[in-house]
Amino acid sequence: MNNFFNLTYNELFKVYIRKSTWAMYLILAVIIFGIGLIANIYGEIEEGYNDTNWQQQLEEENAKLTTEMENDEFSQGFNSTIIEKNNYYLENDIQPAGYGAWQFVMENEMLLSIVSLLTIIIAAGIVANEFRWGTIKLLLIRPITRTKILLSKYTAVLLFSFFTLLFVLLFSWIIGAIFFGVEGLNPSIVLNTDNGLEYVSVIGEIISGYGYQLVTLVMMATFAFMISTVFRNSALAIGTAIFLMLVGNQIVFFLAERSWAKYILFANTDLTQYTDGNSPWIEGMTLGFSITVLLVYYILFLFLAWLFFAKRDVAGQ
Repeated sequence: MNNFFNLTYNELFKVYIRKSTWAMYLILAVIIFGIGLIANIYGEIEEGYNDTNWQQQLEEENAKLTTEMENDEFSQGFNSTIIEKNNYYLENDIQPAGYGAWQFVMENEMLLSIVSLLTIIIAAGIVANEFRWGTIKLLLIRPITRTKILLSKYTAVLLFSFFTLLFVLLFSWIIGAIFFGVEGLNPSIVLNTDNGLEYVSVIGEIISGYGYQLVTLVMMATFAFMISTVFRNSALAIGTAIFLMLVGNQIVFFLAERSWAKYILFANTDLTQYTDGNSPWIEGMTLGFSITVLLVYYILFLFLAWLFFAKRDVAGQ
């Protein structure tokens, strides 16, 4: 077991010693800071309401929004949603919390697509580069099984994705706190759910939102890891994984009328299709079905990676 931990540590060390890895984090930091700056300057941020007359403030806001709707029909959809939420606060005697760091973190869920991209790059090279640089022999001559070596590399990929996700969470919260302040330890807001408007915990929404995105992240990282191991080509692994990540949904929609389309990986990675009153992309799909399909793909990807890595002759490398 100590050998495995040492191997995993060495793989992480090799990942984080590269300047390119820190460049990835710098790019993420710039993006998060830029989003916060733009939202602070140009966004219509909801500030906190006065403790004594917040009901009056909401009623005045509703009146203003109603007037805008009468003068501009294009604002009806957006304004009516805000009015419904304001009425929910009024009817349930709940003082709204202003926009703050936690809501900023919740909205930055979209950045996990970039985390997936960065994880794909790491996963695609962690095995293929060993063959390209000729260092694979130095690993295999050690008294450690190939299975343990491969597993340590895969574990390092998953840890990288987890650390990068944590970076997005923490840095988003810091930037949100700087620009918008902190709205409490566990703020709640009104959101549209499958049961209509509900007063929900922002932290709960963060956990569920990031958790659903984590499914796609792990699956795409595992796919890139498998391609890297099978073909020993990081460029092929990166290109294939990114291409499928970008067009996977379009492929599913194009083939949605086919009975077998529900077995396509990308028809099942978005588990939010079963939440908030959404309908599955393809008729007959259920949450249990999608989880089963994902598990089959996951096991298949890891099995192929292990099979080719364990059986490959490296004498000519």
